[in-house]
Amino acid sequence: MKKITRRQALGTAAGAATALGLTVLVMWDSAKPSPTPDPKAQPGGVSASGLSIPANGIDEVFEGRRVQISLGKGGGGHEGHGLPAWPSIKIDGNELHIMRNADGTWVSVMNHYESFPDPLAAARAAVRTLQGGHLAPFAPEGAAQ
Repeated sequence: MKKITRRQALGTAAGAATALGLTVLVMWDSAKPSPTPDPKAQPGGVSASGLSIPANGIDEVFEGRRVQISLGKGGGGHEGHGLPAWPSIKIDGNELHIMRNADGTWVSVMNHYESFPDPLAAARAAVRTLQGGHLAPFAPEGAAQ
């Protein structure tokens, strides 16, 4: 009869401990409740409550620049992208084009390679990036100026 070596015993014990630890981790993670979807969500995953923008919008002065954010009314045009509850941002009266990423973060034409948690953070970052310069009016290709 062959005896088990100390190396084999430690290897078996380490393997059993790893398997037990992974099992506990998986059970703990699966016990968390899954997030429930927002019943007020609009098509495209945008919700007025999720944006934390009041119904009457935001009008503030940030670092000496006037930042205005309002929710789009729908109905076409670039402002609000024609979608309900889509934010329209203006800095000193000029529109800041923003886009929503698939993960729910936002980017702007001023900070295209940096994501922000909400449109207000994107607008404030654009003001910092401008460093006192003027935001050029947004005119999509082919649009009348």
